[in-house]
Amino acid sequence: MNGLKGIHHITAITSSAEKNYEFFTYTLGMRLVKKTVNQDDIRTYHLFFADDTGSPGTDMTFFDFPGIPQGTHGTNEIHKTAFRVPSDEALGYWVKRFDKYDVRHTGIEKVFGKQTLSFTDFDDQQYMLVSDEGDTGVAPGTPWQNGPVPLEYAITGLGPVHIRIADYIPFKQLLEDVMQFREIVADGDLHLFEVGEGGNGAQVIVEHNTSLPSGRQGYGTIHHSAFRVADEGALHEWIGRLNAFGLNNSGYVDRFFFRSLYARVARGILFEWATDGPGFLEDEPYETAGEKLSLPPFLEPKRAQIEAVVRPIDTVRSSRVIEKEYL
Repeated sequence: MNGLKGIHHITAITSSAEKNYEFFTYTLGMRLVKKTVNQDDIRTYHLFFADDTGSPGTDMTFFDFPGIPQGTHGTNEIHKTAFRVPSDEALGYWVKRFDKYDVRHTGIEKVFGKQTLSFTDFDDQQYMLVSDEGDTGVAPGTPWQNGPVPLEYAITGLGPVHIRIADYIPFKQLLEDVMQFREIVADGDLHLFEVGEGGNGAQVIVEHNTSLPSGRQGYGTIHHSAFRVADEGALHEWIGRLNAFGLNNSGYVDRFFFRSLYARVARGILFEWATDGPGFLEDEPYETAGEKLSLPPFLEPKRAQIEAVVRPIDTVRSSRVIEKEYL
């Protein structure tokens, strides 16, 4: 069995693609590597922020569904996205950066022995920075070379996905028996699972929470979490595995930038299995990736219709000099 290689991407919902672009580009210093539309709803932008080259395991994406209400946080939700930074020292830089830009944060805290810094954006979307100091698992990505954050402090990829769940035992069984995760440590109601090479890039934090009402999806919440599979052959193995366990799933889905499989694995929890390739730089040059509206071949004949529906957003950075901000 070709097992999971770690986290592939996280997809969330924003109230404003424009504000989302500004926050991720100029506050978090992540690179917009793809500006496209939701393939199932062409009125909706789909923005992909990642490392310098759009590596799998570094990518957070956003939908801006028209008219969607604000979501509420609770149990039975993928609650928080984590991003990896190189060291404990880097978190000190981020405290100063968040204070400068009025980003709400908790201060530095330890989670399972790791230094972390939780924060929120304008939609009350929940995030956490986690230090890679001492991490020996899945390798990090490459920070955005031309971004505003000094490279020694910059975000290098996705860290542990934080999930809240009310019915813990069946979810634990799904992670372990179906998805081949292993529980490595627990702290009260928090349980840390990892898969493959392990480390920050291949971990899930599961919070057993029966006190909160169920979360409601909307802007400010996470839509789904995706996990890495090597290639199409491995993806078909996973389709067969989910079918063998009787888990309803989408079957094979071609997203052009990667191939996918989706399954709702628990109430409020949607998982995706996604291939490492082909990647985001197949149809755009490195220098200008994310600056124009990119469409997969099956949507290209509808370009005029799509461009008439989605409003233009200026995402050109290749002609700008973005200074590194040392604080």
